[in-house]
Amino acid sequence: MARYAVELVFGDDQEARLAVRPAHREYLATLVEQGKLLVSGPYADQSGAILVYEVADEAELKSVLAADPYTPAGVVAETRVHEWLPVLGTWLAD
Repeated sequence: MARYAVELVFGDDQEARLAVRPAHREYLATLVEQGKLLVSGPYADQSGAILVYEVADEAELKSVLAADPYTPAGVVAETRVHEWLPVLGTWLAD
């Protein structure tokens, strides 16, 4: 399994993003249940969000991101993806 830190930069159409946000969050909840999403949340200024995924590989991550309701809605201006190698923290206790 690989971990990825994904930064979403929201587009200017906040109304469109807020309209699709319930579906986006419902989708993310299913990923949490599947163990694929470790944490997610928006920036306090609502300019974007950080999500940390644990998936088999980059191909699976691309599939997961493509299925996010935000993607077809076009409300994300930019997606930055970095494979992440955490070293310290409570997530690593097991």
